[in-house]
Amino acid sequence: MASSRAADSPDDEPRPRLDDELIGLDPDDPETRAFAEHLERMRRERPAFTVEGYLEGVSEFADSANRAGGLRRQGAVLVVLLILLGVAVSVWFGVGEILAILFD
Repeated sequence: MASSRAADSPDDEPRPRLDDELIGLDPDDPETRAFAEHLERMRRERPAFTVEGYLEGVSEFADSANRAGGLRRQGAVLVVLLILLGVAVSVWFGVGEILAILFD
């Protein structure tokens, strides 16, 4: 049953549930909230083999890359650049084949 208590302020964000692993910890502590959010991300079941599932995976990768720092962030940037390079090379060869067929 839903609580009849109104939110304290309109910009209150929903809190992740505190499971058995977090009993006894202060729910208002930022570290506890961050750990609870981490547990929620780890337990979330995504739709597999769908466009939505893949896009959610990309979104999670981008969020984690934005939270990372140092070498991890540089590694994430390198992965993204390599993916973009692969796409650019594929498009280049595809356009070259199309132009060769059209103007041959």
